Amino acid sequence: MVEIRNVSKQYGSKNVVENVSLTIAKGKITSFIGPNGAGKSTLLSMISRLLSKDQGEILLEGKEIGQCKSNDLAKKISILKQTNHITVRLTIRELVSFGRFPYSQGNLDEEDWRYVDEAIRYLELEDIQHKYLDQLSGGQRQRAYIAMVVAQNTEYILLDEPLNNLDMKHSVQIMKVLRRLVDEMGKTVVIVIHDINFASCYSDYIVALKDGKVVKEGTTEDIISAQTLKDVYDMDIQIQNIDQNKICVYFA
Repeated sequence: MVEIRNVSKQYGSKNVVENVSLTIAKGKITSFIGPNGAGKSTLLSMISRLLSKDQGEILLEGKEIGQCKSNDLAKKISILKQTNHITVRLTIRELVSFGRFPYSQGNLDEEDWRYVDEAIRYLELEDIQHKYLDQLSGGQRQRAYIAMVVAQNTEYILLDEPLNNLDMKHSVQIMKVLRRLVDEMGKTVVIVIHDINFASCYSDYIVALKDGKVVKEGTTEDIISAQTLKDVYDMDIQIQNIDQNKICVYFA
């Protein structure tokens, strides 16, 4: 369980995250939704300790993350940011193997390669695993980065807009993979996501943010409502029930 207590972050005089408190349950998919500038990515980065908080506490299984050793934390929490810049020329397989660094320090053993192979298979990258990243489409590259995170085999997986650059087919594939990681392997997945219909169909819990504050949090049933979405996005959104999913119609 991750507990966030009265956490704030400022850039200059602007409160990017303001006095946020929430609990992220284990073994669930939790989605952060909200407009641009809501503080979603900043909050995710503070949970992973990529970004320092200005005040408050973030507890991982009861321990303040600031007290965790970096290598120990890397075995518990993995994160994929929106933008990833790697300057060296790598194949997919080589990139995915980086996920094992907290365990192997670069000297991978048989068990490490087993996790690499499993992650490549999970993301359906076997046929192109020896291709270089600069030979891939944006969607293939995104799947490779997610495979690297999966290979890290952490209990908590944080993903900042994992559907970037993906077409519909591969977006669905990624969300199904995340669902399987939770349902089959007991992982805890936290995602920043813009597409509220993917959040609605695949999440167990949704945190709606706006202007650095939590507007509302709860189950999909609680959050995907016309009034809550109007409070978050300042627009009228119709909700339709299709195959037991709440689908948001916002393009009309």
